[in-house]
Amino acid sequence: MRPNKRTSLLHLIYFSRLNLPAEIPARNRAIEDIARHAQKKNEFSVITSFLMVDQNFAVQILEGERTSVTDTFNRIVRDSRHRDVHIVEWREIAKRDFVHSFTTSVRGPASEAVFAKANLLPSFQRGTPKGSAILALAQQLQAESMTKQGIEHLFV
Repeated sequence: MRPNKRTSLLHLIYFSRLNLPAEIPARNRAIEDIARHAQKKNEFSVITSFLMVDQNFAVQILEGERTSVTDTFNRIVRDSRHRDVHIVEWREIAKRDFVHSFTTSVRGPASEAVFAKANLLPSFQRGTPKGSAILALAQQLQAESMTKQGIEHLFV
């Protein structure tokens, strides 16, 4: 009998258009509200995630047990702050790539160079982002964040 190599650990990448206020202070408060609530829910569900916001697009990587990731994604789809939600990648993984229950990176002066180098905005606008490019951007942003915190290596 062949051993079952399936894992219940999933990695899901989605992107959506955001329905957020246009004015910067209100928009920032809305993103902070999303982060605050998501972190609590993700900690409870043992999910790690990385949310990136580029103009009016959100792209997020969710990692966790199959049921938790599915339930979280379904909640996101029903959230009125998201529209045109599309799954980019859904696959089983052996280990997590991210360490925090919820991390957010909004394109701005501090992250502009990394977002510009990834150049994902045109693919978001066309509706054709690639999972590998999204994952690479998130990993780069996470690595830079960890370096700023004095952490050189991740042992995930």
